[in-house]
Amino acid sequence: MKAAVLYKANTPLVVEELKLASPKAGEVKVRMAAAGVCASDHHWMTGDAEGPMPIVLGHEGSAVVEEVGEGVTRVAAGDRCILSFVSSCGYCRLCRTGSPQLCDTAGITGSALFDGTTRLTKDGEPIYQMAKLGVFSELGVVPEQACHKMPKAIPFEVAALIGCSVTTGVGAVINNVAARPGATVAVFGCGGVGLNVIQGAKLMGASRIIAVDIYNHKLEFTYKFGATDVINSKEVNAVDEIKELTDGGVDLAFDSFGSAMTTSAAVDALRKNGTAVLVGLAPVGADAPINMVDLVRSQKTLVGSYYGSASSHETFDKLIDWYLKGRLNIDELITRRYALDEINEGFDALSRGEDGRGVIIF
Repeated sequence: MKAAVLYKANTPLVVEELKLASPKAGEVKVRMAAAGVCASDHHWMTGDAEGPMPIVLGHEGSAVVEEVGEGVTRVAAGDRCILSFVSSCGYCRLCRTGSPQLCDTAGITGSALFDGTTRLTKDGEPIYQMAKLGVFSELGVVPEQACHKMPKAIPFEVAALIGCSVTTGVGAVINNVAARPGATVAVFGCGGVGLNVIQGAKLMGASRIIAVDIYNHKLEFTYKFGATDVINSKEVNAVDEIKELTDGGVDLAFDSFGSAMTTSAAVDALRKNGTAVLVGLAPVGADAPINMVDLVRSQKTLVGSYYGSASSHETFDKLIDWYLKGRLNIDELITRRYALDEINEGFDALSRGEDGRGVIIF
């Protein structure tokens, strides 16, 4: 089977043949159908995220089940699935208290499967799988918990995006207790996740959705997904503009990019009692300057949101329903399609800041 392997940061992915072992107990062999080209993968490629190598990247995907291991009951051969990039164990404290997206066991075992080993090898040496998935491959062995059965009416490329960017973005809004109809919202960063934060704000019934980015073409693209206003933060002071548009600041600000500058701006753009939500992953070790006095006196809240702030599987079901009812525009998020051999071209396009999402089609 072919897969795209990262051997070292700041080098291209290498598409090559790997050996795949059969699934063990609780595991599922899948044939990949579609995989999103996501900034989180790019963080590994640039060294902004750390982990074991060599590794098959890719965590946003859809697949068809080919074979199941001993004890698997959730799926069977032939099932079409969205793949969750957090395979929750169901037993750790976070899983038991209702936050399976933060599963401790998944975090500890990382890019290996739950038994601490890999099913992918090259010349007898282990090859890791990002988030236990590694969807930049023709085939993979993943935990049963990663597989979410979906109806035939969901296209595979749409399902792939539900696996990460749609759930992360929309979920950050709909699963946030501060979100309410009529709220004013600012979204910093209008890549794949940011566009879905905008869609989540529209679903929530926000009265104003202000998109902030440094590319005018990306800002124009946001109108398709629900933005009411746009601000180019390279041309003007975004915080000042937001306060001018909203008579003092927004109720909710989302940093979908993940940097010291955008997180600080999201907090500064809030009105009193507002909530800033950090969704995008910053480089390892990054810190953001926050006005601590303003945080207290204006009673602002800064929270993190990981994978939509709730069970990915529960959120998948909501998103599937809204997509089938025409309330979620996922089709137009996909602007570029590639074969696996063209994967480095996909990441070049992402680095250039092109609109929407690129998808690998198998």
